[in-house]
Amino acid sequence: MSVETLGNVAPPKGKPKWLRVKLPTGKKYSQLRGLVDKYNLHTICTSGSCPNMGECWGEGTATFMILGNICTRSCGFCGVQTGRPENVDWSEPEKVARSIKIMGIRHAVITSVDRDDLKDMGSIIWAETVKAVRRMNPNTTLETLIPDFQGIENHINRIVHVAPEVVSHNMETVKRLTREVRIQAKYDRSLGVLKYLKDSGINRTKSGIMLGLGEQEEEVIQTMKDLRKVNVDVLTIGQYLQPSKKHLPVKEFILPEQFKKYETLGLEMGFRYVESGALVRSSYKAHKHVD
Repeated sequence: MSVETLGNVAPPKGKPKWLRVKLPTGKKYSQLRGLVDKYNLHTICTSGSCPNMGECWGEGTATFMILGNICTRSCGFCGVQTGRPENVDWSEPEKVARSIKIMGIRHAVITSVDRDDLKDMGSIIWAETVKAVRRMNPNTTLETLIPDFQGIENHINRIVHVAPEVVSHNMETVKRLTREVRIQAKYDRSLGVLKYLKDSGINRTKSGIMLGLGEQEEEVIQTMKDLRKVNVDVLTIGQYLQPSKKHLPVKEFILPEQFKKYETLGLEMGFRYVESGALVRSSYKAHKHVD
């Protein structure tokens, strides 16, 4: 079935051909898949059915989520369960570090749910996880994809002090749509977090946005400009896909040439890396962003 197009988008009448996912293959993928199953390891790659899992695992990169799997926020785009989280597992830093060691991961991405229920918003576990990974895996580089910690500097400082090679915080969408898409988050607060990280000495900062929620091209470009103003180094741009019927609908499928246009514009603006494509996710080619 052909997909009709209009301008830089395709109407959401079913996923277009460029969103078809190839089954992951390769020796390295098979090896890691076997270890995950054997030791019952938890990665976002598997639980989130990431379309890039085979490619990333083939490069020795994997993503882990800490602080449980129940989020205190209810963002309209996110498939993570919302509700009252369980108690903090203080052994989790060692478990994550051990998983990385068993898998032989060269570059690990760590993310988490939002924990607004905690006084420290989970920042202590965040710092302890980075320390544990480094202690057990001294040759593994790290990216931390952090929540906004409500913009509280004392919490952000715990990330700054352990100094991961890359610190990422996603804008997710343009300013106009932030209240609808992210609900409890604030556009300017997220920009402030990224600015604070860079001003505090983090060498490489990173952010990501999704397209297809009804944003306009000029709004995407303005968001990119806003990120450069706070000296963000790495930008990821991908297609939003609706996790369930309860979530925000896909307004449009962005064409590959439009993603390429954003990539070109981003590099011209001064981003060190721009990963822009329909299947791009926050940790896509994350190992490159350390170099």
